[in-house]
Amino acid sequence: MKTFLFGKKPTADELIEVESQGLSRSKEIWMRLMRDKSSMISLGVIVILVLVAIFANLLINKSLVTEQNVAERIQGPSAKHWFGTDLYGRDIFARVVYGSRISLSIGIFTVIISTTIGGLLGAVAAYYGGVTDSIIMRITDVFLAIPEQLLAMTVVAALGATPLSVIAALSVAVIPNRTRLVRSAVLGIVDSQYVEAARAVGMKSQGIILKEIIPNTLGPIIVVSTQGIASIILTVSSLSYLGVGIQPPTPEWGSIIFEAREFLRIAPYMILLPGLVIVLTALAFNLVGDGLRDALDPRLKD
Repeated sequence: MKTFLFGKKPTADELIEVESQGLSRSKEIWMRLMRDKSSMISLGVIVILVLVAIFANLLINKSLVTEQNVAERIQGPSAKHWFGTDLYGRDIFARVVYGSRISLSIGIFTVIISTTIGGLLGAVAAYYGGVTDSIIMRITDVFLAIPEQLLAMTVVAALGATPLSVIAALSVAVIPNRTRLVRSAVLGIVDSQYVEAARAVGMKSQGIILKEIIPNTLGPIIVVSTQGIASIILTVSSLSYLGVGIQPPTPEWGSIIFEAREFLRIAPYMILLPGLVIVLTALAFNLVGDGLRDALDPRLKD
């Protein structure tokens, strides 16, 4: 069997070979994802962004992020300052690099928390049904009646504008959607033969939910979660821009744009370049989500 590297695109014959040899579902999905050039390029962009966020202190001198230099204030992009400098003479590129730590961390942790809690609630509601389903879904409906961004703003205002409070606020806002998603997926399999077989052998309800039901709903959850990271990053940036998210001088992508809003006419690079990073990051996560959706869809196997 051939070994498929990150950048090698498998052919249709190679995919047939994988299926004929009965290889793991995960490897089959990976090979199908590799056939989507835009998804693989986007995945590479995400990997680079994550590595940059992790090793930001090794790539950029932190003094460029915090130290003010009035002599170099509001300078356009150059070889010395790739994204130019802001009102206080700080290097905007350095601030964007360090800001990736906060923006990506909030997006990833929010998705993990909201998907875990919302997934469990949705699975429990669909599996037990009846009164349990009614109580969970009516509470969910109440939260869904409030726009996500407004709900997040309310929670942040109550807890304070810190990264942890922003994660908590966005998690509360996203959990209802994840609950509905998982509930609809579980309703389609709760009466399937393998679930009935698990009941017949005496497996407890908790074990059926955790070992039989949730693993078989991971497909749509993974796709929505991947695309959800992009949405959350945009929401975090918009909260910061509105002044209720991460507050300056903390280098977060939205707060960087918030500080530069008054200079759009005389120094548009201060907003456009960080904004382009936000757009490219969101686009990368969305394209990877689209690729995963196609790779996980059994109707597209041929």
